Amino acid sequence: MDAIDFLLQLSLILFTGKILGILLRRIGLPQVLGYILAGIFLGPAIWEMIFDIPAGSIVPITAMDNPYLKAFAEVGVIFVMFTAGLETNLKDIRSAGMQSFLIALLGVLIPLGAGIGIGALFLPESGFFTWLFIGVIMTATSVGITVEVLRELGKLQTRVGTIILSAAIIDDVLGIIVLAIALSLSGANSSTSAVLSAINPNNEAWISIIWILAFFVFAVGVGFGISKLFKYIEKKTPHTRRIPILSIAVCFAYAYIAEKVFGVADITGAFIAGVVLSTRHDSAEYTDRKVTINSYTVFAPIFFASIGIKITFAGLSLDVLWFALAFVAVAIATKIIGCGGMAKAMGFKWKDSARVGVGMIARGEVALIVMEKGIAGGLIGAQYRAIVVMLVLVSSLLAPILLKILYRNDKTEHPLPTKEQLDGVQYEQTN
Repeated sequence: MDAIDFLLQLSLILFTGKILGILLRRIGLPQVLGYILAGIFLGPAIWEMIFDIPAGSIVPITAMDNPYLKAFAEVGVIFVMFTAGLETNLKDIRSAGMQSFLIALLGVLIPLGAGIGIGALFLPESGFFTWLFIGVIMTATSVGITVEVLRELGKLQTRVGTIILSAAIIDDVLGIIVLAIALSLSGANSSTSAVLSAINPNNEAWISIIWILAFFVFAVGVGFGISKLFKYIEKKTPHTRRIPILSIAVCFAYAYIAEKVFGVADITGAFIAGVVLSTRHDSAEYTDRKVTINSYTVFAPIFFASIGIKITFAGLSLDVLWFALAFVAVAIATKIIGCGGMAKAMGFKWKDSARVGVGMIARGEVALIVMEKGIAGGLIGAQYRAIVVMLVLVSSLLAPILLKILYRNDKTEHPLPTKEQLDGVQYEQTN
């Protein structure tokens, strides 16, 4: 298939994905699920496995065998993680205090441990690193839906809303660190790094951990110089196109160095690049706006659609179904227990503790990205891809329903007015 044929694939994915995304958003679900459903509809899963129609005879997408599709999907996931890093404000993390950190920490450790447990129970032959990876998937949090619900209820500026937002940011940082360690210790990423293979031919765990730490030292050290450079550029030529262009160059360089030199996942490098650039707050906001346009217009939709295209119903059995039900139930329950339990231990009322726990259950982009890295590294089978999509769907449905129930008839908290409200500015949400 040549580049011209890919243009038709691109058109079908973007059109179908956007239409489905708009429909899902109307019923309160994240738009990324629309792109995943578009991938399932356009890919071979339905046509070949259900209707027994040869792939490509209905729609010209047979699988993820197109190198252009793979390249666009890879850039898409890099951009998604880069923008997540750009939106990570280190000042907010520092000001959030120990409460948010401990809530996030327990919200990572309890799902991680529970994931290892159900992995050992349902997949005993897979080994520890597969069990660990199941736990890593469970640690991811996406509070985009929670934010919208809290804003709608007028509770975003309350103590609970602030704790949820701060804990979610810290949760993402901790989750990325756990992912980097899991992939490196398992050797899933070591084969992509000639340097790591040379210094650690026997895949010793302690060498991998030291090399991971070396990456973070390198990223912070170089990042300090990059931050100074952007400060100079920002002072000389603020809000010019060279700033996002150079930022994207830094992102790609960090992603490449992370995987090819340190054996750390490229998405970790992209995320850290975003965090480094977030220290230049004005430049970060400007870059985030520009990168998001490119990312969520073309590249990110291709990545999420690629998940649907690669979903297969082959290998699904009753055992996999039972595992799926346990996986979803445990992933949701452990976030409520971990985050809500720690909130209660720190003196929150029962209802506020439940709100914190429920506010952290939604899963989204990060869980899907982690899953893809695990499948690519051979840590989990492709037949489990649909299970993680199910978790995103169920948790995205439950979070707003439970939050609205918990806030029903609540008049005890009064949010502070935002600057936009004081100025009388109204924003219209557009699709």
